Amino acid sequence: MSLLLLARGHSALGLGGRNMWLIKEKVLQAREQRARDHVREGQRWFSAALGSAQHLEPQEEFFPQPLDHFNRQNNATYKQRYWVNTKLWEPQGGPVFLYIGGEGALTTYSVLAGEHVDLARKYRALLVAVEHRYYGASINPDGLNHHNLHFLSSQQALADLATMHAFISHRYNLSKLNKWICFGGSYPGSLSAWFRLKFPHLVHAAVASSAPVRAQLDFTAYNKVVSRSLANPVVGGSPECRATVGAAFGAVDEMLARGESAALERDFRSCRPLDGPGDYGALAGNLADVVMGTVQYNRELGVDATIANLCRLMANTRLGAPYRRLVALNAGYMERMSLNCTDNSYQSALEELRSEVVKPYGVGERQWYYQTCAEFGYYQTCEDEGCPLSRWLTLRSQVDVCAQVFGISASSVQGAVDFTNDYYGADRPKASRIFFVNGDIDPWHALSVLRNQSRSELALVINGTAHCANMNPPNTGDPPSLQHARQIIEDQIGEWLSRSPLYPL
Repeated sequence: MSLLLLARGHSALGLGGRNMWLIKEKVLQAREQRARDHVREGQRWFSAALGSAQHLEPQEEFFPQPLDHFNRQNNATYKQRYWVNTKLWEPQGGPVFLYIGGEGALTTYSVLAGEHVDLARKYRALLVAVEHRYYGASINPDGLNHHNLHFLSSQQALADLATMHAFISHRYNLSKLNKWICFGGSYPGSLSAWFRLKFPHLVHAAVASSAPVRAQLDFTAYNKVVSRSLANPVVGGSPECRATVGAAFGAVDEMLARGESAALERDFRSCRPLDGPGDYGALAGNLADVVMGTVQYNRELGVDATIANLCRLMANTRLGAPYRRLVALNAGYMERMSLNCTDNSYQSALEELRSEVVKPYGVGERQWYYQTCAEFGYYQTCEDEGCPLSRWLTLRSQVDVCAQVFGISASSVQGAVDFTNDYYGADRPKASRIFFVNGDIDPWHALSVLRNQSRSELALVINGTAHCANMNPPNTGDPPSLQHARQIIEDQIGEWLSRSPLYPL
């Protein structure tokens, strides 16, 4: 999400289960491998640009940022990691494409592969990728201490980008002719939109992919989209699939209500015995993550991790009742993830979130959960009648973590969500030159902008695609809807730049 990696697709959060974190890690590893392959395929172009057969990757660099942009009495700093790729750039008027990091580490591939890099090749742009404060290597050794976490916020992150804008502009002698366009997916997609919204004098335009710009405490719509996607024939779903999934989780909930923990531990290969309601909720969350992750990242991890394959398995009556099919689905997931057992310990999960040990790689679990408590909510629940998953996915169980780990009460979380929406405008931001791009089977699209707000605040919903699908390098298996969407985005950027492409793809 390791995110050693391109931090693009994000935010499937909530303490209900750990499997989504593992799925995110796996997805980002797969994305990085595809990025490597894409770079190798384009090696001849890069070699020609360098004037030799040698290809030199951009090096990571660090820039000292104020720890607190809003208190000039605080002189503390941290080092923010970034990369610059100049090999595609035409300095005389070429634009700057800024790739914004999110809740995980970035790598050099953030300026070497992806939709924004392909567009940079066409429009001869300078590529800059900036890692988000407090994630990856962009954090002080004591950054995760309780008294330092409050320096982690989207507002501070946007101020970092403004400071980085000034630094890059000076370093490369940029002028107003070098227009900036920013790119991001999921939470960074929101940051992309918000950077344009709050700093329109710095950023000419923004592409915000799968951007949940509306904060929401009880994100019940997430699993409503999961339900619709499981029934969507375009991606291999059906109403029968959705009903069978619902029946399987209903059986799990009945077993939990009867206290049949031994059977559940055996069938779903729990690492340790289930000890009370906290562990029950963790098991239910882990099972739900298998379904939610398949929907959110449909087709990202191969043919086995797709809605179509999930529904084929859940329709296989030879496996037995819906419960037994869910057991088989979980076994297949564990095999793909190389898991011998699943950790369903609630207390162990709390201890991990309380850990202040900084890891300069992977997904920042403690950091991101803090941001959900302090800014966004985003808790995916299953307490309404139409949800096909477990009723153990409750709002209270997820918000309670904010109090237990960070000392943030439930009422404070709601207040933070309200402030975030007031500060940024939720899904009615009243900005200009922002392109919101979403896939209709991605559960996160429910919190984004789905219709044009004006002639320059645009929205595109791609039929049959998942989370941040447009941001990946093109693939021969991409559906026509995704190929068409990429062309629309490319044309819109050309219109924003108000000139013809400088270089053919």
